[in-house]
Amino acid sequence: MIDGERGGMDSDHDRSSAGGGKDAWPQALNRPAEARDTPDVIPPNGAVPPNAEVTTDPAPSTPSADPSVTGRGIAGLSTPYQVVAALALSLIGLLACAQVAMVFLHVAPSNTLTKEHGKTIDRWIYPEFEQNWKLFAPNPLQQNVAVHVRAEVVDADGRRTTRWMNLTHEDAKGIRGNFFPSHVHQNELRRGWDFYINSHDSENRPNGLRGDLSERYVRRIAMLRLSERDYGGTIERIQLRSATSSIAPPPWSTEKISTRPVYRVLPWWTVTPDDLPEHAAEKSRDAARAEANQ
Repeated sequence: MIDGERGGMDSDHDRSSAGGGKDAWPQALNRPAEARDTPDVIPPNGAVPPNAEVTTDPAPSTPSADPSVTGRGIAGLSTPYQVVAALALSLIGLLACAQVAMVFLHVAPSNTLTKEHGKTIDRWIYPEFEQNWKLFAPNPLQQNVAVHVRAEVVDADGRRTTRWMNLTHEDAKGIRGNFFPSHVHQNELRRGWDFYINSHDSENRPNGLRGDLSERYVRRIAMLRLSERDYGGTIERIQLRSATSSIAPPPWSTEKISTRPVYRVLPWWTVTPDDLPEHAAEKSRDAARAEANQ
């Protein structure tokens, strides 16, 4: 039996070799029994065994959509939530377009739109979205500017003048070491002083319609800072000045620059109730009314 089986195997081997090809069922021993016993299974290599009836199955039908499966994203929300999401996205898109348009008009050269709607554009941009290009200018700012103030105080002993108080230094103390410094400490005084300088000439005379507005703005900032200190009397007049000093060159530079401060001193201003903080202004007005009624 062993020889017979070997002979049968050899004869099969010789027959397949003589035909120049492989066995018609090379994977017959590796396929599961169900596949071997099923006559209508087509082998992977496309060969069909003799005396086998080949049948073809109809094309598989497309499975129907499962109504329990819903879409993803907004499509997966209920109708009310889809409406809310669409309105929110529309509002965000409109705000983004308005922001881009306002910034473009703000930095664009003067044109018909900026002349007609300049105030509206400024109210949108300032102060949060101000575009300051000094960092990219060919000659960036190379100076430190400090704003000082002193006051004339009247008390029971008479009239006296306080020492100069460095307002810029007070703001710097609130910024150093603070990971989230306030907008007031960073920009209020600096922008207010720039506003005044750009609205006045070297003789401190207004050079446009915004001169009076910038003066009142700076006076209120100064009185707001002075009101935080107790001078033991009533502040009747204040005076401001700026100290501008050039930044020293680096050690490796041969450039010689004087770092001595240059002062710009403003005239004395008489304090009015409009210059005082709100609570102090109300107190001053009440005192004035009481004095007028006596």
